[in-house]
This record gives sequence, structure tokens and C-alpha cells, in this order.
Amino acid sequence: MDYHIAVIKGDGIGPEIVDATIPVLDTVGKEYGHRFKYEYLLAGGAALDAGGDPLPKATVKKCKASNAVLLGAVGDPKWDSQPGGLRPEAAILGLREALGLFANLRPAMVYGELSFACPLKPEIIEGGLDLLIVRELTGGIYFGKRGTETIGEASGFGKLVDHLRGEKTLPPGRFAYDVEQYTEFEIKRIAHVAFDMAMKRGGHVTSVDKANVLDSSRLWRAVMEEVHVKYPEVKLDHMYVDNAAQQLIKNPKQFDVLATSNMFGDILSDEASQITGSIGMLPSASLGEGSFGLYEPIHGSAPKYAGSDIANPVATILSAAMLLRYSLNLGTEAAAVEKAVGDCLAAGYRTPDILTDGKIKVGTQECGRLVAGFVGK
Repeated sequence: MDYHIAVIKGDGIGPEIVDATIPVLDTVGKEYGHRFKYEYLLAGGAALDAGGDPLPKATVKKCKASNAVLLGAVGDPKWDSQPGGLRPEAAILGLREALGLFANLRPAMVYGELSFACPLKPEIIEGGLDLLIVRELTGGIYFGKRGTETIGEASGFGKLVDHLRGEKTLPPGRFAYDVEQYTEFEIKRIAHVAFDMAMKRGGHVTSVDKANVLDSSRLWRAVMEEVHVKYPEVKLDHMYVDNAAQQLIKNPKQFDVLATSNMFGDILSDEASQITGSIGMLPSASLGEGSFGLYEPIHGSAPKYAGSDIANPVATILSAAMLLRYSLNLGTEAAAVEKAVGDCLAAGYRTPDILTDGKIKVGTQECGRLVAGFVGK
């Protein structure tokens, strides 16, 4: 069967890690009788260089016409002084919005061969670690009302802030605001994703919020409880985000699926990534309605390493495995890729970020070829 995959290599190490991943997909196709058709598109700094727009309309249109999107990484320091809309990172937010991607899945696992790299005590992760963070992606404080005004000259939202503060007389100066806001609809749809994922895993959802302080979190908690009624097989508990941050370090194995808001999920998933020992090992998926999704490693473009053939492509390879599983419904093939990564590690091959004494140092492209060689074996 033919599948159409939109490929955005992006910036920095993005082209290298994507180039190391394509042979893995090609091997999957050969072994299992599929044909993957790739359409290479521009976004991020590469698109800015080519036409002055971080997210060309043609890219969005062709992504929508594909079965899924594979993304390397975007970002380039030469654009850091530009306004937000003219920075490479604007492509990510634009893609999420244009493609209707509202659920971000970030697994955090520790391979036995890499347990030495985990900064936690060995007894804490004994037997391995495998948890999944389900992050709401299009609501919350990142997409709420925001602005910067001057006290005494405020209008609109600024006057509302004064009212909420009891119309106290405040000293002159600037103030800024970012509004955390969620609708019942937004919470319901991410809740269903979290519970559905738990049904396929350990049957346990931990909903993370700050309901002792925030109204948005109290709504979040109430809606999670309402949706839970439809999933009686799944255990649901609630945890304040500050406690969750502590528990991820103290006892991460207690978690199966963590469901949380945009900002909390952003922070907690980065914390979880450090537990695994290398950010170069962790994939992610951003899903919309149906089976469409965008898949990318959680790390950035690391431009200082671009062209050096030392970047770890495993996070991108595992993102491709998620693409196979969630967008193409090829679970057996996805499992084969994940096993191939484990077999490659077990054989002693390491990129520099996870290299230890006695192991075999390999570069980005060789790592991709090795994993491809283990697929189906």
C-alpha cells in the first residue's frame, strides 16, 4: 500500500537526523510490502532563507494532503532578533494551528542499556521506565489573551486587571499579562486522548493541574472526572503540578499516562526527558482529529552541531515509529522499528551523546543505517 508522508527537514541538525531516518522507513516498506512516498517541504529558517516566510502556504497545503508529517527541527540563531512572526519557531505554532493538532504525545522511556545515563538512583528506575505525557497543545496560556500596557494608560483588558485587583492604586510603569483559559470542549477532547492511550497501556491516568489556585484547573479537573465515567476500566487520579514535578524525580514509575495543560505539559515533558539520560532519544507526536499527525523529536535544531555527523537520530527514528503506529495504523511495523533501536543499543552502538567506555562510536548516518539493518531481523 502507498502512503504519502510530508517531510520537513528544517534547520540545524534537522536535515541530518531526517536523512538518517528515511532509510529506516524504506526498510520497513521493503520488509512489510509498503511504499512510502516522500514530499520534501520547507518550514522554519530554511523557508525564511528561501522566501522570507517561515511557513509558506504551499507547505501547509501539501501537509494537509499527506497522511502524516515528519519534521526534523526548526530554529536558527541568525533569526533571533526578528519579531516572533518572522522567527523559524513561528512555523511550529502555525503548523499546529493550521493542521488542527491539539494533542501532544511525549513518551519517556529508559532503555536498559542506557540506564547508566539516568541521573536518578538506580533503584528508582530498576526494571525500566515507560510513561507517556499527553499535553493539550492549542489552548491555555500560550494561546490566551496577552499584552503589555502602561499603568495609568491602560484600556480594555488593562482596566479589567485593575478591577480584578480591587481597583487599587498601582505605581506607574509597565505591566504585562498572559491569560490561562480553557473551554470545556478543549479539555474533553484531550481527556479522551489520554484515556484512550491509557486503555492501550497500563490503564492509569494522572491528571495534572493547579486546581487549588486556578479556575481553569478546576474546570480541567471537573471535565476529566466527567469524561472518566466513559472509561470505567481506567484508574484516574489528580495531582497538583508542583507535586507532579517532585514525583517525577522521586518515583517516576508510579505514572502511566499524565494528562495536562499546554504550559504544564511543556515543562513536565522536558523534565521527564532528562530522566531518560539523553534528549536525543525521545520522540513526540502531535495529533489532530482522526489519524493525521505531525511527528518530531523533542529536541531542538542544535545548529552548532549541524554538519558534524554526531547528532543522535534515534528520537527522529522513534518519531517515525509513532507515525507508523498512530497515523498509518501499522502497529507491527512500529514495534519492529522500536525493537531495532533496542537491538542496535544492545549491540553496543552509540552516538557521542550516549557513548560509554567499551562501546562502538557511530555517527548520525551510520546509526540510521544500523537501525535499518536491524528492522525485521
